[in-house]
Amino acid sequence: MAKRLFGAIPGIVEGDLFKTRLELSAGHVHAPTQAGISGSEKEGADSIVLSGGYEDDLDLGDEIIYTGHGGRDLITGKQTTNQPMTRGNLALALNAQNGLPVRVIRGPNRVSPHAPLSGYQYDGLYQVKDYWQGTGRSGYTVWRYRLVKIYPENINQNPSNLIQEVDGKSLYQTRRFEITTQRIIRDTALSRQVKALYNFHCQVCQIRLTTNSAPYAEAAHIRPLGRPHEGPDALSNLLCLCPNHHVQFDFGGIALQDNLELLGQEGRLHFLGKHQINLDFIRYHREHFWNAS
Repeated sequence: MAKRLFGAIPGIVEGDLFKTRLELSAGHVHAPTQAGISGSEKEGADSIVLSGGYEDDLDLGDEIIYTGHGGRDLITGKQTTNQPMTRGNLALALNAQNGLPVRVIRGPNRVSPHAPLSGYQYDGLYQVKDYWQGTGRSGYTVWRYRLVKIYPENINQNPSNLIQEVDGKSLYQTRRFEITTQRIIRDTALSRQVKALYNFHCQVCQIRLTTNSAPYAEAAHIRPLGRPHEGPDALSNLLCLCPNHHVQFDFGGIALQDNLELLGQEGRLHFLGKHQINLDFIRYHREHFWNAS
């Protein structure tokens, strides 16, 4: 079985067209001849095909809201069951957590101005910025992934993109490239305010990290900023967390009940009366990021 390759394929450039899925597979751009996600639950996803098959997909060009796999009627394209966090869905989640790029191929779709009218077009590397669950148009739970294009694509990499053995030692080839992204500038005054309010103690574990210069904590947004979540940059939407619990919270490892009891581990969120946390944001986070299964 061939080893999974993340990143660009040598000899394949953005805009290359392939007539069929078989050609895509033969060119090592997207191995499966039917599945939309190429990946594994332990490694991550190396490529996806966006062909308009899922009704909840949104193609904005440099940004894609991609619907995970499963639960779709192959004839009507509508969801008929909930999507589980397994297989390709879990693979794409690993990309977000581990910073792995994914190759994006667009299939024929007359609705999207970014897709070819026929064949399959390789459209470069994308970063899986975040993922969440929600109710799709047909009323079933779907997993959604926000993909943002990586610029430029000409990343310096070895042909195998894997570990190389030199004189019995395992070496990685370091890849350096510039990425230009648009991001929301968060209100650092509010971030400082919530951290100062708790004297840099994590609201989950109560640990206060110290460094050789100052205490350290992170301000975590309960309902994420930016589309499609559109959370506000407000104190009522912020928590003071240590790095470990910030990551767990962002990726749905922990969540909060309405009474601020923790889901995912024992305990209760520590909070001060003057910190008025908006329960609507707590519910939004729980609905979209917490996966109890």
